[in-house]
Amino acid sequence: MAVGENFEMLSWAHFKDSFSSVVLRCGPSFTEYDAPVTLSNAALDHLIHLPHLHTWRIHSPPPTYSTSSLPLVFPPLRELTLKEGAACGWFTLLRRLEDGASTTQGVTPLSKTKEFLKVLNVEDMFGVDIDPSFVSTIQCFRNLVDLHVDVRCSSGDGSDECIFKLNDDNITELAMALTQLESLLLGLQCSENTCLTTVACLLPISVHCSKLKQLEIHFNTTNIVNDLRNILEDPRFQQLRSLPKCPLTSLFVHRIPLELHESDFEIVAKGMVDIFPSLTDCKGIEESWNELSWKITDLREGSE
Repeated sequence: MAVGENFEMLSWAHFKDSFSSVVLRCGPSFTEYDAPVTLSNAALDHLIHLPHLHTWRIHSPPPTYSTSSLPLVFPPLRELTLKEGAACGWFTLLRRLEDGASTTQGVTPLSKTKEFLKVLNVEDMFGVDIDPSFVSTIQCFRNLVDLHVDVRCSSGDGSDECIFKLNDDNITELAMALTQLESLLLGLQCSENTCLTTVACLLPISVHCSKLKQLEIHFNTTNIVNDLRNILEDPRFQQLRSLPKCPLTSLFVHRIPLELHESDFEIVAKGMVDIFPSLTDCKGIEESWNELSWKITDLREGSE
């Protein structure tokens, strides 16, 4: 058996002490940590206090801190990836650092992270809903360019339950907070069609996230025709509709169902193009999304 094969068969847990020892010897010039090894609390605390750490891929839950021992500063991260169920604990710590610390001239433990963080990835997330509490932690990182939450609405036993618990107002708040986003991926959409968000949530995203090029978000299509008519006709939406919108060309919809009468395809196509003027297609599992994409193409060719 090759050495590499032997190495792959070893559990990463065997390397916890050795990797932790190496981390504890890292000096202030250390900038990047990316290894699939659970670290000791002491090693994690050491990384938190490194002044130039800019990229961190985390596989471990955070250290346990009492209120009096919370870190006074978090590193100036540009890219943060939370792996293998680590997100819940780290988000709790981030909330404690932001909400519980006293400020000096507006400076908090997360000030540097909020200034520099551009990429936030949450991978392999299980047992956590995408709800207002979850996104409220993210919203303080106002310079984010890429936000990727890798989660599926699956219980693992063959039955699905939608974990997307946000409504249209929650999405508006998120879009207004994260105006620099170019990529917003909030989990693969399921077929349950029970979420509280509607197609109306896409308009504030398009307006406030004016640089957005990639989008993946749950929205309920049960009343999509009336919802889009409402956007086009309701005076409350007129100011938003008059503002510049993002350059998104493809909308990822995955398993979102879409049941339309033939006469409704044009209404939905016009409504979607009104929200995303550069839209060319909607990429989903159901054939009806392909039909909608064809109708969008027809609209564009007819307007040229």
